[in-house]
Amino acid sequence: MMKIALFGSRFNAEDVSVLNVLLDKLQAGQSQVYFESRFFEILQEFPDIKSVNPSQTWTQLDSSFDLLITIGGDGTLLRAIKYLNGLEVPVVGINTGRLGFLATIPKKFLEQSIDDLLAKRFIISERCVLEISSNHPISGLMDNEIALNEITVSRKDTTAMVKIETLLNGEYLTSYWADGLIVSTPTGSTGYSLSCGGPIVMPQSNNLVLTPIAPHNLNVRPLVIPDHLEVTLTVSSRTEQFLVSLDSTVVSV
Repeated sequence: MMKIALFGSRFNAEDVSVLNVLLDKLQAGQSQVYFESRFFEILQEFPDIKSVNPSQTWTQLDSSFDLLITIGGDGTLLRAIKYLNGLEVPVVGINTGRLGFLATIPKKFLEQSIDDLLAKRFIISERCVLEISSNHPISGLMDNEIALNEITVSRKDTTAMVKIETLLNGEYLTSYWADGLIVSTPTGSTGYSLSCGGPIVMPQSNNLVLTPIAPHNLNVRPLVIPDHLEVTLTVSSRTEQFLVSLDSTVVSV
């Protein structure tokens, strides 16, 4: 018997049949199904959904869960990652959104995919994540919050570039004069970093990529570094504020 957590950030009427098939399959496999609490509230607007038990909800995950299933697109899966901080709980996404690069289960293969999951016919692909901390509290972010794709600092509400002094394990690397800087994992190397000229990195390569966004210094290019290095960024600009993003979460600093 598997204990399975379900997560979604939004839900549409056309997704009802997908969720019903999923629930039927999981219950037939005698799995214990728990809904993230806010996702459970969203589902109350759809009376055609089967077997949604209000007593089986969660706000935080723990090691008792065997699997986390997200329902949505890649953005939904990225939002779910923050609940896995420090936990070795596998996550898989059912793609009901626009982009399914990370959410790899399409609707048409849902039944077979769930059968494979319940029979444990799958391979776990381990991925590194980024963790952020700051000398000053950042409103909207928890200290030591994680990102699967990338952490980005960038300018806000201005055409003026920002200066980003960058240290690796406490040693000075360079100062980027640019619209921003992306610190990308191998998973995120095919996303924002790639669109800014960064390389595609294999998931198991144990590297990070530093990719400047529209750099002013012409000799600065994307840089691949070992993922065990601590990256320290000090940001300054003509304006008082800039942006920090962790995957799909963006806050003003």
